[in-house]
Amino acid sequence: MDENQREPGVLAGGEETCSECGSKELRTDHARGEIICASCGMVLSSRTIDRGPEWRVYAGEDQSRRSRVGDPPTFTVHDKRLSTTITRQNKDAYGVQLTPKQRAQMYRLRKWQARSRVHSSLDRNLIIAMAELDRLRSQLDLPLIVKEMAAILYRRAVTKKLVRGRSIDAMVAASIYTACRKRKIPRKLAEVARYSRVNRKELGRCYRLMLSRLNVTIPVVSPVDFIPRFGTALQLPARVQQKAANIVRDAHEKSLTVGKAPAGVAAAALYIAGLLEGTPRTQLQIARITGVTEVTIRNRYKDLVKKLNIRT
Repeated sequence: MDENQREPGVLAGGEETCSECGSKELRTDHARGEIICASCGMVLSSRTIDRGPEWRVYAGEDQSRRSRVGDPPTFTVHDKRLSTTITRQNKDAYGVQLTPKQRAQMYRLRKWQARSRVHSSLDRNLIIAMAELDRLRSQLDLPLIVKEMAAILYRRAVTKKLVRGRSIDAMVAASIYTACRKRKIPRKLAEVARYSRVNRKELGRCYRLMLSRLNVTIPVVSPVDFIPRFGTALQLPARVQQKAANIVRDAHEKSLTVGKAPAGVAAAALYIAGLLEGTPRTQLQIARITGVTEVTIRNRYKDLVKKLNIRT
């Protein structure tokens, strides 16, 4: 095979590196079918294989009709979508209606196929847990990436036998909250507890258990993470949110956020930014949206205004 026709897995002696300069920064041009070194510009392969479908679509329904494969595997389904499903169309491959005898046979096959998908206590546990996970994700309006990570964390907890003797709903809610913290999606513990079927105390206990037994590393929550969500809910323009973010960064540089609840600091920063930019919101409005008391907002407001020399 010519050197220009080699695949990316066999470049430079089996490694994905440039054969000219040894750089690992390779870029793939799918339109031209080329693999190019980003450092020296050398074309390492000019005839890469297009592994996509041979057909094109112009609408979403065309893709689902032309696709010959199912949905990709996911951890949010108890069997990861790797099992087979028998449809209820009662037609053969040519679109011809089945005879009554064939329909009865397909009914029995469909029934036993559904039973075979759930043949252990682990499968039954995951079915209940994934249904609760889907409900919580919808209630909290979370992205799919958080749902996927929460499913992975729950499966790890099941493997470690952390669910035994504990509520499935509590462990699912703890997985959701842990995934939000991992992905820096601002959700408070009280908010997750409000939409789940467990109280805040039980949720916090399960969350701490997952951190200790699963060795999960949680990044530090910044008040800046709460500002886009709170600002959008308060219908504040982008310049006010940017001003609030700058106030939080200035406060962080002077160690004013140490030991303070991130949501409280973000709420006070939005209150100050609204006053400075001429689009004020009352402390009561901010308290209702952020879930922070008016007293906390006033205290954080006084600290920030005094220590940062802000004139409102």
